[in-house]
Amino acid sequence: MKVFVITGASDGIGAEIARQLARAHGKDAALVLAARNGGKLEAVAALCRQAGAQALAVMTDVAQEAQCRALIDKAVQAYGRIDVLINNAGMSAHALFGDVRAQDLHWYEDLMKVNLWGAVWCTHAALPQLKASRGQVVAVSSLAGLVGVPGRTAYSATKFALAGFFEALRIELKPAGVAVTTVYPGVVATETRRRGYNARGEPAGTSGLKEEAAMSAEECARLAIAGMNRRQREVVMTARGRLGRFMKLLAPGLVENMALAALKDEVRPD
Repeated sequence: MKVFVITGASDGIGAEIARQLARAHGKDAALVLAARNGGKLEAVAALCRQAGAQALAVMTDVAQEAQCRALIDKAVQAYGRIDVLINNAGMSAHALFGDVRAQDLHWYEDLMKVNLWGAVWCTHAALPQLKASRGQVVAVSSLAGLVGVPGRTAYSATKFALAGFFEALRIELKPAGVAVTTVYPGVVATETRRRGYNARGEPAGTSGLKEEAAMSAEECARLAIAGMNRRQREVVMTARGRLGRFMKLLAPGLVENMALAALKDEVRPD
């Protein structure tokens, strides 16, 4: 039996990864699902059980180190091992830096705790188990972690940090046989951006990006799992993202203009 720990599993990409893994592995999978919303989390766990997998729902706020470590402890207590840790939990944010008041700037730190530190704490706690199983860590970053996006200074900072951390960790863990896969989705059709912070550190309620061509959560999860199964170093999910990463080296000004064009007109700087 293969044991997967998935953070941010109550909806969106994390929930879809859980459902797809349950369908693919059935009784050979045990899924430990973590998120703050216990009701939604248990609903996802129930669907995974219907697909034949074992599933344990653990309410977890990844912005709290103690809860991250408790999650890993509960996974080991329940199933005796961890084969794959999928660090998917994250929050979005959309605000021009100049629009953020000094008294509200603390939410940049709050976002870093969720998007970076949650993954760091969970990975550190799971490391002995992952080394024992010669397992795998998956980190869900973003194209905003490869190319800076205007209006997303806080979010890009967290995702660049996440990418850098796991790039270095990948090299450290190579002798131990532990694979590290970093996933870079583009715009995905979830509620993440609408729940993310605005300039005041409040739920935005709307997305600041043009989403006409947003990828579905199902497709994003499928690509992430395929990359995980191949133990790839990186999964850059869109052709535009791959092109942007390459062009950033050759024509950075052009890439900056492309990033600016992705902003909705109402949030574009004058």
